[in-house]
Amino acid sequence: MAAARVLANATTTTTTAAAAAVTASCFLSKASLFPKHRLPCDSNFLSFSRRLPSSRKSFSCRALYIPEVKIKEEGQPETLDYRVFFTDQSGKKVSPWHDIPLHLGDGVFNFIVEIPKETSAKMEVATDESFTPIKQDIKKGKLRYYPYNINWNYGLLPQTWEDPSFANSEVEGAFGDNDPVDVVEIGESDRKIGEILKVKPVAALAMIDEGELDWKIVAISLDDPKASLVNDIDDVEKHFPGTLTAIRDWFRDYKIPDGKPANRFGLGNMPANKDYALKVIEETNKSWANLVKRSIPSGELSLV
Repeated sequence: MAAARVLANATTTTTTAAAAAVTASCFLSKASLFPKHRLPCDSNFLSFSRRLPSSRKSFSCRALYIPEVKIKEEGQPETLDYRVFFTDQSGKKVSPWHDIPLHLGDGVFNFIVEIPKETSAKMEVATDESFTPIKQDIKKGKLRYYPYNINWNYGLLPQTWEDPSFANSEVEGAFGDNDPVDVVEIGESDRKIGEILKVKPVAALAMIDEGELDWKIVAISLDDPKASLVNDIDDVEKHFPGTLTAIRDWFRDYKIPDGKPANRFGLGNMPANKDYALKVIEETNKSWANLVKRSIPSGELSLV
């Protein structure tokens, strides 16, 4: 049996004010999941609740206040069976994709670290496995690594989804890549796999990977020393000079050593500003909501 290690994630503590602000987030409800902390959904956002057939979970639009979430490692790192699960206070598994709230209010969002800064193992949420744990990506039976370290903390925005049936007319008609939205966090600290950070988006890059739209939201953690100085795209260049170009070039070129063509970028090959990034987040959050209420076929994706 694989060894299991449980690590407290102290960064997930949420204040009462922040809890009240997440009423725009929706999740696939489970009867025993944080029942004391469910709040009614904001009527100005998505408002729906319906009973699905008995073989499915009921979907309701609610906020999820998480006073504490822990990560539970199963297996050994850099092996095929390694998984990082998320659990609630009772030890029950929850999904980092579906059950962690997206919105924290005032333009602040939860961000889940998949790949820590200055590492190369290609870790990602397993969207096709129950409770969507973080695992190392596999290709042809082998663990995948980037050809060189990624220079920023990298991960996902929970409760977002890039719809593969939607052609984005603003980005060459490219269809979504069927994954949560990616985040590149530019702060100075090296984070850990499974760490949940409060971040504010400041820019967006429209990467096109083999014809699929794969958004990269550039964000900064609120606990970074420069966070108060960086509020939009121009501030990134001022306080982190060259970073936006470096991010674009890194994601453009990382497949070249494997003999693949460079990735492309839409929007004139330029990063978009904070308002555009917020627009992307809003649209992909709505796509995720349609996915989990089964307005859109889920295919092999796990909604648990």
